[in-house]
Order: sequence, then C-alpha cells, then structure tokens
Amino acid sequence: MDVFPARALARGPRPIALLAALVCCAALLSGCDGAADPQATAPGSPDPAGARQPAAATSANDLQTAFMRVIKEALPSVVQIQSGDQLGSGVVYDDKGHVVTNAHVVGTGKRFQVTTANSEASLTATLVSTYPDQDLAVVKLDKVPHGLKAATFGESGKVEVGQIVLAMGSPLGLSSSVTQGIVSATGRTVSEGQEGGGTGATIAGMVQTSAAINPGNSGGALVNLNGQVIGIPTLAAADPQLGGSAAPGIGFAIPASTVKTIAGQIVRYGRVVNSGRAALGITGRTVVGPDYEPAGVAVVVVKDGGAAARAGIRPGDIITKVGGKDITTITSLSEVLAADRPGQRTTVTYSRDGSEKTVDVTLGEQ
Repeated sequence: MDVFPARALARGPRPIALLAALVCCAALLSGCDGAADPQATAPGSPDPAGARQPAAATSANDLQTAFMRVIKEALPSVVQIQSGDQLGSGVVYDDKGHVVTNAHVVGTGKRFQVTTANSEASLTATLVSTYPDQDLAVVKLDKVPHGLKAATFGESGKVEVGQIVLAMGSPLGLSSSVTQGIVSATGRTVSEGQEGGGTGATIAGMVQTSAAINPGNSGGALVNLNGQVIGIPTLAAADPQLGGSAAPGIGFAIPASTVKTIAGQIVRYGRVVNSGRAALGITGRTVVGPDYEPAGVAVVVVKDGGAAARAGIRPGDIITKVGGKDITTITSLSEVLAADRPGQRTTVTYSRDGSEKTVDVTLGEQ
C-alpha cells in the first residue's frame, strides 16, 4: 500500500460531476437484529416491528442533529489556502490569526490567499514556519477578521476505533465540504512519498479514517462529534495494483497531540525547538544485497556528538536492525525511529567489513 498527500489540486476550471447520496442509517442505530423485542411492544399491538420505528427515527434524527451541530461549531474554523496555483485547507489555531496546515500545502511559498468559511473574500497570510519532518506548517493572517473562530483540539489518547468523525476541508476546490466516516485504526506509522509535492515524512501515531479524503482536504480538520479536531487529514492510501489510484475509505490524519506540540512551538518561538522525534544522528542510504533486494542502510555521514557517534558507529557501516526490528531501507529505519523517543535506549545491529556487531545506543533528537 502506498500513500500520497491529499492535496495536489491545480486551480482552474474543470467540470465536476456531483452525486448526492442519502444514506439511511436508522436500522444501524436502532440496534435491530430482526428479532421482536417484547419490551418495545405496546400491549395489544399486532406489529412489533412497527412499534420500533419511532425509536429508530428518533435515533436517526438525533444523529442528524449532532452532525449539524458539529458542523455549525467546527466548520467556521476550517479555511481554504491557495499557494500559487495549488489549493489546500487549514485550521484556525488561535484568535490571533495563526492557521495550521500541512507543510506540503504551503510548499516553498511564503505568501498565501486564505478564504474563511464565512466569507468569499480572500485574506492574505504569511508563512510563520514549516516543519516538513512532521508535514506541518503555520501561516498567519495579515489582518485578523472580526469573529475569527479558533478550533478546539481534542486529546489524541481519547480517540477510539469506531468513533464517528467528520472530515472538513476543500476537496477538489469545493470549499467548506464535509464528509463522514469512522476512526478505522489508531497509532499508524505512515511514510509519505515525495511524489506530488509530498515531504517524504514518516509520521507516527496517525489516525486512520474511512471519511473521504481527497486532493484539497490536506491541512483541514478531522472532527469528532464533540466538535473537537482530533487530527489534520494529510494522506490518502493508494493501491499500486490500480495504477496508484486512491484506495477508497483509507485516509490518515496527523493526531491532534502532534499538531498542538508542533504548531504550539511555531506560534511561540517561530520554529520547532523540540521535535520529540528520536534520531541516530546519521545520514544514510538504502543498499541492496546480492539478490538486488533492499538489505540495509549504509551510513554515509555520522553527526559529531550524535547517538551513532557515541556508540562507535562509523561511515561505511550498514545498519540491519534497530531494537531487534529488521532494517532494509531508509524508510523502514525512519518508521522504527518514529515510534521511539529521544533519550530512549535501544540496540543497533550493523555490519562492518563482513562482521556483524550489536551496540547499545541512547537515541538523540532530530
């Protein structure tokens, strides 16, 4: 499975066919399994199924009301961002005009056009800082409009599989769009490709969702039914067997805890001062074995005073395991390190001149 940034949308006229589908969820909400429920049947009623219909309708109406309430609360905090001829989304971080989005949305740009949910007029914004290693960036509105509403961010540790979520953003340039789904999984470590403007980041703890994430959704909001942003939609899965086209219902969002940590530092210091990401302190490249398959990471440069240098790892060594996990490519090394923390002790296995060695390493910070 591949993943790609859900953003690469060129601005310009293009026909878009829209199909509105009404999904009836009353049967799912009622908990009906087809068996009669004597507790729900009025005395003398000949139609138990009919007696359950008002409760099902009420449940459906309650869910619809919850959707509408959340959209009313959260959508005003989601904006559209134009960078050159590309469009993406963003989330209002505070009432001072800071907007958090994906690094791949801003790209190399410094100035942007931002459109809020409550206005058709675009506002100008300036880049504060970008942090490609976590695919996050912050821009700041040059003029804060009256009534700008900051989003409420939730706690990543409280996100559970099965929660209903709404994805808000500007897919295909359709601003203020909302799709719905559930949290399909949590704690995913996903590596982003560099195709289509991706940063190549490896991001841990991502929230997997079935809510539709399409080009233009990147940088928007994944919102729970309490109106809290629990993630920033960033990636959509692609199926190589389908020519790299999007795999429906498999998208990934950067967890709110990561967003708050990175964006908070950028807002306060103008840059990230504490990434929280573990590092070996090397520059490496993937090497292949005699069978031409990836077989490890060759150390090209060792950072002075870094974790690898302190452990005696040298340029030319080939890393094959970290913490007992096989390392075959630079991506697999990044994925293992993404799950660790600076200061954590682990083991690194490498080969040097045909001999295998294993050393203890205290990880540094990226």
